[in-house]
Amino acid sequence: MRSRFSAFALAPEPGMADYLLATWHPSTRPATLELDDGTRWRRLAVVRVEAGGPFDGAGIVEFAAHYTDDGGRGVMRETSRFVREDGRWLYVEAV
Repeated sequence: MRSRFSAFALAPEPGMADYLLATWHPSTRPATLELDDGTRWRRLAVVRVEAGGPFDGAGIVEFAAHYTDDGGRGVMRETSRFVREDGRWLYVEAV
């Protein structure tokens, strides 16, 4: 979760969209990803975590991602599902 937020925060640096796609589960991954150059992701607050530990194969993360854009400040809240495959955590979907 934190590495994906960092990729959003670093966008539009080269490779960030590729990283986000690579950490997205193939069953739900879009073919392409366009990141909004006008949005600046500022801070991530993890609100709740279910499972997702070193011996788990799946986990849920509830978070609040703070951003700024032309309209001012905002917060995106989401509860995300992740699975571990071949030792890597992959984003599956918002739940």
